Amino acid sequence: MNFLPSVLMVLAAYLIGSLSFAVIVSRAFGLADPRSYGSGNPGATNVLRSGHKAAAIATLALDALKGFVPVMAALLLAERFGWGETTIALAGLAAFLGHLWPLFFRFQGGKGVATAAGVIFGFNPLLGVATLVSWALIAAFFRYASLASLVAALFALFYQLLIWGGGAYALAIAAMCALLIWRHQGNIKKLLAGTESKIGQKAKTS
Repeated sequence: MNFLPSVLMVLAAYLIGSLSFAVIVSRAFGLADPRSYGSGNPGATNVLRSGHKAAAIATLALDALKGFVPVMAALLLAERFGWGETTIALAGLAAFLGHLWPLFFRFQGGKGVATAAGVIFGFNPLLGVATLVSWALIAAFFRYASLASLVAALFALFYQLLIWGGGAYALAIAAMCALLIWRHQGNIKKLLAGTESKIGQKAKTS
């Protein structure tokens, strides 16, 4: 009986995730399309390469919120519609998938780091803080956003399984972790070759 509301919740989460804020914010600030320079990735790290810190911060915050808001909405509606952890987990995963393959931007999305962080904070704020601290430590020591993101994603799954156990949240986090690694293949190759750009390094527009 609750199948249709669940489907609508997951669909709404995907549509929210499909808002590519890197592109939207860049346009609002009069900047070049982030898909035209640097890594070509529509995300906060690449927007930062434009040299506009405010635009990068706005992109980061909005990308995280579009992961966090659908999860919170699902949690608030869970009692009314009798949803369990599965629907909430699917809503978070759908928002993440929307960022990767946005309906409104020809399915050409970013890598999903900030959106995944927002989803994780929605699932469990303590897990979110632990993951954020892991990211910050790696980023501070090595200055590579991609490396910090990959390590933090793996640690998020590790923390979840070690402290809070399995279940739908763990499966959603595992799926996001696998997709993050897949989306960072190019970065992994550059890290191994020593050619990866560091945090804040500017890039020329193409």
